Amino acid sequence: MNQKIIIGLLTAIVVIMWIFLFKSEFRDENFSSFHNRMMWWNNFSENKVPFEWYSKQMAAHCSMMPEMPGCEKYTALASKSTNVAVENKTDSSDISNLASAKKAEIIELKNGDTYTMEVTKVKKEIWNKEVQMLAYNGSIPGPVIKVAQNSEITLKFINKVPDLETTLHSHGLRLDNAFDWVPVDMMWKQKVLKYGESFEYKLKFPDAGIYWYHPHVAEDMQQAMWLYGNYLVEPTWDNYWSKVNREETLVLDDILMDNDKIEKFSSSFSNYVLMWRYGNTMMINGDTAYTLNAKKWEVLRMYFTNVSNTRPYNIHIPWAKIKLVWGDNGKYEKETFIENFTIAPAERYVVDVYFPDSGTFEIQNITPVSKYTLWKVVVSNEKIKNSYKWEFDTLRTNKDVISDIDKFRPYFDKPVDKNLTLSLGHKWMKWWMWGGMMWWMNMWNEQNDDWIEREDSMQAMNKNSNSNTLQWKILEDNTGKENMDINWKFKVWDKVKIKIYNDPNSMHPMQHPIHFHGQRFLVISRNWVAQTNLVWKDTTLIKKWETVEILVDMNNPWDWMSHCHIAEHLMSGMMMHFVVEK
Repeated sequence: MNQKIIIGLLTAIVVIMWIFLFKSEFRDENFSSFHNRMMWWNNFSENKVPFEWYSKQMAAHCSMMPEMPGCEKYTALASKSTNVAVENKTDSSDISNLASAKKAEIIELKNGDTYTMEVTKVKKEIWNKEVQMLAYNGSIPGPVIKVAQNSEITLKFINKVPDLETTLHSHGLRLDNAFDWVPVDMMWKQKVLKYGESFEYKLKFPDAGIYWYHPHVAEDMQQAMWLYGNYLVEPTWDNYWSKVNREETLVLDDILMDNDKIEKFSSSFSNYVLMWRYGNTMMINGDTAYTLNAKKWEVLRMYFTNVSNTRPYNIHIPWAKIKLVWGDNGKYEKETFIENFTIAPAERYVVDVYFPDSGTFEIQNITPVSKYTLWKVVVSNEKIKNSYKWEFDTLRTNKDVISDIDKFRPYFDKPVDKNLTLSLGHKWMKWWMWGGMMWWMNMWNEQNDDWIEREDSMQAMNKNSNSNTLQWKILEDNTGKENMDINWKFKVWDKVKIKIYNDPNSMHPMQHPIHFHGQRFLVISRNWVAQTNLVWKDTTLIKKWETVEILVDMNNPWDWMSHCHIAEHLMSGMMMHFVVEK
């Protein structure tokens, strides 16, 4: 298209938006409602403004387009007033009496055991500055709960933080629905736990591997404030895994710091909704300078969990050899040697790593736009006495997994049962105005070749976006229903084929890790390419412009939800409901 025509269209869109936003006779009811919810406006009446220059219409415009000329004052005002800290949870002004966060302990529990888990405040040092955080049993991450496959335990959960409402959700477990603990405001059934309240979760562990727990209320704040931990489920038979010298659980996280303080959260809405809360400080197991020590020729089994609100990682270990063995809910059909792997928020992967020589090995996050050293493995000259290099070099074919999946292969080519589209909407702008604005914004936002947004490329706009104005959506294609208006019904043991499409024509296409509670599924195709070397999953990343087909094994009855596991997207509405009837 001719450059002059493009410039002309762009100018026309801007002029139309300007007129629509700033004409004094514009009085949209939804628009006023939006303003009543904005944090920096809550301190003022409908007929009063904080400064002579202040305009409600201009404030709304600048909340979405902070880069526009004339928005400097409004952006500064918003940054001072909108990111109000949740009371006493992120404020580090008086933390002298708090206990320092401990390192995670491994708690081994037997079938029938009861273990008490408490939520408390702690202090934690980040780059020589102590900040206030939240913790399970005083440790960051929370305790590693180690159990045997098919065992059942009781977690007595106690909330000991004033003014905090929380829950405990066990991610990836095919557990009884009564202990899934999705709160009332999401699925109208399970109340949150207030200060001093407790609940006993009875948890079953039908699948071996690595799983995790976290809150399912105010998730964008509570999970970012380090409320998370792992379950490590030991298989019931000895030959499930190949032999290794040592096992390590590794929790990937990042946190957004503002100089020496944690970037604050809103107490009435989720912020950083457009592109999510990307952290600027990387951590492994709650440590900003994590180091592992190993011996020459040692084979380590690394259990990875990504608990970041937002960030996907592309893990690479130069000069080491990596073998991929497990993902989310089970082993792969075949073990494979890999150079790197991408792990999205909420996903888990198990890899075996062999260190052929002494030296310092960097575990890196490598993307098209960035490169971080996440942590280091220091390998001494001392040789391990009993190296499992032979077992490592042997790529196993897991006949038990293949036999299990064989029962589901006849359903791979069946017609699609359900069609979903992932998109973005605005709660008060007219579609043509919002679409024009996002089209203009995307002119600035160069897309990544791998269809994954690795960093926050629009920081000012992202910071000023929130769940009061933006709504991420799961749309059902044939009914037009969206988010929690979707209410699917299935029978136990149904094999449901679902196509999920990440709309490239949405207002701002982004990747989404989609998670199904209580069930397991197989990713059978990506962009119409059949997937090989299958693995059972509970979360999978749907990249920008991607179409993914999954086959869900609906084997766990009762009410469940599915949602995007980007915390800010979940909190802005990107969730849906389904029922599995007996």
